[in-house]
Amino acid sequence: MIHHGSIEQFLTRVADRSVLPDIAALARTVRVKAGCEVPLAPLGATLVYIANGAAKLVARAAADREQVAAFNFAGDLVTVPGAGPHAYILIALGDSELVVLPYAALRETVRGDAAVLARLLDNCDSALGRCREKALMLGRKTASERMAGFLLAMAGRIGVPHDGAVLLDLPMSRRDIGDGIGLTIETVSRQFSLLRDDHLIATEGRSKVILLDLPELEARAGHLQIPV
Repeated sequence: MIHHGSIEQFLTRVADRSVLPDIAALARTVRVKAGCEVPLAPLGATLVYIANGAAKLVARAAADREQVAAFNFAGDLVTVPGAGPHAYILIALGDSELVVLPYAALRETVRGDAAVLARLLDNCDSALGRCREKALMLGRKTASERMAGFLLAMAGRIGVPHDGAVLLDLPMSRRDIGDGIGLTIETVSRQFSLLRDDHLIATEGRSKVILLDLPELEARAGHLQIPV
């Protein structure tokens, strides 16, 4: 079933151009329950727009091992690689609505439209920036730095002002967080406890985290204080 509202939302996100009807013809909208895999083409790369909800991009590193490569939220464009050394899947973190397009066909359709290409390139640039930060985090940072850096990254993407602080409603589990930043679930839980004890965060239930002291979290994350 095609949900045209989601496709129109995606097209507005990309650009208001004459080529958009051709893009719409390639698109299909899917609704996926929490914890379920998003149905994608088995071979070619796919571009996915998250209209509502959230998802995790998972790399299957071996038959019995998986790695969370990225978390994505409403409004994000996600490129899911096709066949290669590792298999990639997209799993909904909550009930989600997504627009799915075959990447190769989309690229061919928009190759002459600079405005659409610029939007897609901006999306790639943002994703690449997050990948660089994650590579640095996994390669050089301590558990404390990783946890603080993760929370700050989430604040920049899904944070909401809350009585002078920042409220996060995290759709992923503690295990997902650990898989994403290279820590065990026990270490993730311990880091949350340490941050609470230091009054840098407060928590409500399993999903809500209130960031109480952003400057101190930035220092804890090892962020450089660059003068402007």
